[in-house]
Amino acid sequence: MGGYSNLHVAWPSPDELQLVSQRNEERRCYFACKRMLDFSVAAILLVALSPLMLLITILVKLDSPGPALFRQPRVGLKRMVKGKQAKWQLMVFNFYKFRSMVDRADPKVHEKFTRALLSKDQETVEEMLGGKTRLKKLVQDDRITRIGKILRKSSLDELPQLWNVLKGDMSLVGPRPPTIYEAEMYTWQQAQRMGATPGMTGLWQVQGRNVADYLEMIQLDLEYIQRQSFWLDFKILALTPIAVLKTRSAA
Repeated sequence: MGGYSNLHVAWPSPDELQLVSQRNEERRCYFACKRMLDFSVAAILLVALSPLMLLITILVKLDSPGPALFRQPRVGLKRMVKGKQAKWQLMVFNFYKFRSMVDRADPKVHEKFTRALLSKDQETVEEMLGGKTRLKKLVQDDRITRIGKILRKSSLDELPQLWNVLKGDMSLVGPRPPTIYEAEMYTWQQAQRMGATPGMTGLWQVQGRNVADYLEMIQLDLEYIQRQSFWLDFKILALTPIAVLKTRSAA
């Protein structure tokens, strides 16, 4: 959709982005192999899960009026190749999920909640969570549909992101891509969590998920960027189903 020059973000500057490109290109073998794995797995899963995704599409349409897919602009780092040269660019792309809320739900609710988390406004967080301070996500939300609650608990609403992975906007493993308003709220340090290709799952999902503080999530993403490797990626992928099942049993 567009480059980072149209975003009002604290990071990166052109010079910092060049350093990120140089750092990542020093590990181009890892990133090239990771891209091949992402493409192969996403393609296989999209074919294998197509009956399930068709069923979910029908259920979402029957449950409430509106499109089955939810599309939202998100921000993520992407490797761009031109000829023999490659550089990493912060991009805005269309992020896909199965719709789990009523059609045209007001995004300002989530924006208010995100701002409260980033500014450590505990009073607003507790108010929006209805006193359930153990949780750090808006799981109790009147905008969520009946089928949407099931999709969110099982993480089935995330399946359309396999298309994002296939296109190269996302990876199977990496930091979750922030919305534009999230990216523009970040401090310089927080914004560095965008220094890797965004993913469907990551350290936050397997170590914290709904109960991790938002700022702790950012720290886990920064840790992943420093430690990312095939071993860590495979470990996160293996632990993700367990994390999802734990979340469902705790709900």
